[in-house]
Amino acid sequence: MKRAKSNSLRVDSVQCLLFEDEQEEKTLQPSDIVILPPQDVMQTLQGVGQLVTTTILDPWYNKGVGGVRPDYYEWLFSVVCAAAKISNNIFLWGFPEIVYKVLDHLPTDFILVAWLTWYYKNCPSVIRGWRSAQLACLHIAKPSAKLYPEHFLNEAQLEKQRQGKLRYMPGPPSVIEAPLLVGFVGKYEQVGHPAQKPIKVIEPIVLMTTKEGDIVLDPMCGSGTTGEVCKKLGRRAILCDESEEYICMTENRLKLHRVDQNVSRSRSYF
Repeated sequence: MKRAKSNSLRVDSVQCLLFEDEQEEKTLQPSDIVILPPQDVMQTLQGVGQLVTTTILDPWYNKGVGGVRPDYYEWLFSVVCAAAKISNNIFLWGFPEIVYKVLDHLPTDFILVAWLTWYYKNCPSVIRGWRSAQLACLHIAKPSAKLYPEHFLNEAQLEKQRQGKLRYMPGPPSVIEAPLLVGFVGKYEQVGHPAQKPIKVIEPIVLMTTKEGDIVLDPMCGSGTTGEVCKKLGRRAILCDESEEYICMTENRLKLHRVDQNVSRSRSYF
């Protein structure tokens, strides 16, 4: 299998790299983090070919950074629908004035579970008027998708649960407060991505929808934060991005090589 001129894998090749083959065992192992070569998000979604627990979609917001396309909403709806074919849960990030339109075009058999908000106080802005301090994240899922609010229990609540005295299962708030990674804020976490999301923002959505060993797909992985979170929590992850720069950034951050035609899973640098 050779890479196409666009450095993309064939649509049917992602599944060959990741999952079982009759001739050779290629199943993702517990705690595996797989980085694919750079390719378009639709190629990744169509190529995975097997159900994943959670897919995280973080497209550019059609406001100049990352490019502008006149058919942005049609494209966005098609990406969400493609993700729905292989996912139990989907998280779609974006500005509220953009992502709300997806609610009128939910994939068949998917429902809105929650409208999440990432609230940050430290957004630098020269705009005269309202300063942006939030980003929306739509959690849509199959009605049968399981949630794990117990992953957020503190020690006292866990003890009550063990004793059978926990009267109800408290869930996490739908507003996630964490500062932007700018300037000296989170400088040890920063890797140079212009829109890097903090670990504290991605961690709750992975905890709520997955258990150890579940697969998380991030076809627009950017700086690789999803991979960092999955590595920490013992989840398996499939990461990709259309940018060669961001794939390199993710490789350096996770100390893993991308897969190629001769390797069924990522190899450690060491």
